[in-house]
Amino acid sequence: MKRTIEIMDTTLRDGEQTSGVSFSIAEKLALSKLLLNELNVDRIEIASARVSDGELKAVQEVSQWAQNTGLIQRIEILTFVDGGTSIDWMVKSGAKVQNLLTKGSLNHLKHQLKKTPDQHFKAIEEHVLTAQKEGISTNVYLEDWSNGMRNSQDYVNDYLSFVSTLPIKRVLLPDTLGVMTYYETFSFISEVVKSFPEIHFDFHGHNDYDLSVPNAIEAVRAGCHGLHLTVNGMGERAGNTPMASTVANLKDFLHDVEININESSLYKVSKLVATFTGFRIPANKPIVGQNVFTQTAGIHADGDKKKNLYFNDLLPERFGRTREYALGKTSGRANIQKNLQKLGINLNDDEIKKVTQRIIELGDKKEIVTTEDLPFIISDILNSNTEQKVSVKSYVLTHAKGLQPNTVVSLDMEGEVLEENAAGDGQFDAFMNALKKIYRKKKMTLAKLTDYAVRIPPGSNSDALCETLITWKNGEKEFITRGLDSDQTVSAIKATEKMLNIISS
Repeated sequence: MKRTIEIMDTTLRDGEQTSGVSFSIAEKLALSKLLLNELNVDRIEIASARVSDGELKAVQEVSQWAQNTGLIQRIEILTFVDGGTSIDWMVKSGAKVQNLLTKGSLNHLKHQLKKTPDQHFKAIEEHVLTAQKEGISTNVYLEDWSNGMRNSQDYVNDYLSFVSTLPIKRVLLPDTLGVMTYYETFSFISEVVKSFPEIHFDFHGHNDYDLSVPNAIEAVRAGCHGLHLTVNGMGERAGNTPMASTVANLKDFLHDVEININESSLYKVSKLVATFTGFRIPANKPIVGQNVFTQTAGIHADGDKKKNLYFNDLLPERFGRTREYALGKTSGRANIQKNLQKLGINLNDDEIKKVTQRIIELGDKKEIVTTEDLPFIISDILNSNTEQKVSVKSYVLTHAKGLQPNTVVSLDMEGEVLEENAAGDGQFDAFMNALKKIYRKKKMTLAKLTDYAVRIPPGSNSDALCETLITWKNGEKEFITRGLDSDQTVSAIKATEKMLNIISS
């Protein structure tokens, strides 16, 4: 039979120790509901006792909701050995489970509390029994347990022997400073589980060496019964063990255990926490990052088309996401075709080649092109396929502080190259003034510009492309031309070039 590993989320307590993060009462209540009802974590640690009046009100709100829905035993609060002050706070809050912070290393006990083990144990016992009289159940944290195992194992063993005699439900083992290696984690957890088989042990990791996920996996392999995780790995310093990565590892690599997490909700919860905290999810963060299910290289998209050669077990659909194919300088035909299929657009080989080239050009400018940009790129390219009588051969745009913008324009009119320069109120105005000089030389008239609009193409969610729509009047005829480029002035010049060909036809 598979072992079920309890998952406790501590985003609302330990995650709030992320510098600059503080959840409002409404945010704590909303996330508590989401974590328990939708993500289906087993327990949530939502606050520290005695922090503030606002924290007390938040816990009261969550506790009232949890009491009404039968979830009160899944709400936990960090408390302290403080002569009963934390217990009084718990009673006021309505919460029923405390995670009591105690010392897991002799070094902390001696230098921070300045107490002997016997004095500490006596105070813990009094606190636990007082809490029990108030209807509050207890789990205990062994703060700095990892260093305790390294440097004072006799103390840790004496503590666990003592605590096993008390009405304590779980013992919580933190790597408080994030210093353990994964082989130490396996060794230490194995040792305490073997020595105290009647105790339920949770492992609480930190990520200072970027080892929190492997440490969590090794803790489970070694026999621990629960893990403490945070959404997006939030927490003090480098943060805590991240929820999404750990869940994926447990499900895919440890086949003798099971967890109750609904992994299809991981991405939704991750985004909401990022919104509430203002801490953006790194684009390359496993499972929940923007780029994780995005193929960029054309060879990978081609491999996906040929029997999913670049797929692994982390299928995006597991997490409520979809696979994307990025458009940029490394895009190949396969990337373009994947995005065209998504849009339901069919192009011939020559057209795909031209579209690919345009996307590579934009990528060289470090622009990010999205699927939503594709129709505009395609339209611009296909509409440019007609033979041009007039083309803007080259131009130089100058704009310096304190000087009027100036443009030099070279125009090819059916094989004849003409050049002029002019100043203007802006770069495009200077460009138009240079064109007017050329057309006056040729005794020709330009269409009159009557309206000018610049926008990001509708439906696009990037700033890779700028769309310029110019309305012209040529005699009685009014028409609109459109230019598309990553640069606003260049897109206006492209729209103007189209106008020159229309009035020349």
